[in-house]
Amino acid sequence: MKRTHLPLNGLRVLDAAARHLSFTRAADELAVTPAAVGQQIRALEDTLGVVLFRRTTKGLELTPEAEAGLVALRAGFLQFEESVRAMQAQQSSKSLTIAAPRDLSAKWLMARLAEIARGDGELRFRLVPADEALDFTEANLDLAIRWGEGPGEHEGEALESDGMVTVERPGGGIDTPIAWAGCLAEDAGSLVRVADAGLALDAAAEGLGRATVPEIIARAELASGRVVPVGEAKSSRLGYWLVAPLPQWRQKKVKALVEALGA
Repeated sequence: MKRTHLPLNGLRVLDAAARHLSFTRAADELAVTPAAVGQQIRALEDTLGVVLFRRTTKGLELTPEAEAGLVALRAGFLQFEESVRAMQAQQSSKSLTIAAPRDLSAKWLMARLAEIARGDGELRFRLVPADEALDFTEANLDLAIRWGEGPGEHEGEALESDGMVTVERPGGGIDTPIAWAGCLAEDAGSLVRVADAGLALDAAAEGLGRATVPEIIARAELASGRVVPVGEAKSSRLGYWLVAPLPQWRQKKVKALVEALGA
């Protein structure tokens, strides 16, 4: 069924004017001029085809037509307020759905989320793999992590990183590069090719070659000594970005998570 267009601004002005029986006091409540209130009422009368107020020697009076609709009008505004409160209540939700590359989730994100959760036992996370085309609505995503040069069409913030680092097994191993999908350069002489940077890091740890991977993915393995760096980390035009469409990005819970992940 097609919904009738509702002149909500005019109805809001009618409610205020009816409560005060004064355009001036209604204008004060709504932070507009009395003339603006009068214009809204006249426009509403034209739309509805009824007279809503009459001026008498005692002041402003409601017509029977206006009085007939006020109870339902005020009940409707209460329902609107309940609807807004229900939607805003989700801002305090402690459940977040995050899309991220599998290797970043395994090598960095899950440990970081565990650390964040230790500070708030009510937090709940749902992790899903990040696809090339992120559909936030279809997947009910709150936040995604994307590998690339920027946030693309969404709002975003870069994860802090030292760029790309080349690593190998402690004591050395095969010195040929390990190729992985998305790496900056693939070498035809690679002994092994793998699906992502996380697997490239694991292959390097097993001595199958040297892997050049995002520093953020290698960070924990370097700290534990499972792999060692070959030379210094190098800056890269590519990196990991926290991204979300503007409505999700503005959510209180998403802002808090972005701040915590970037800390």
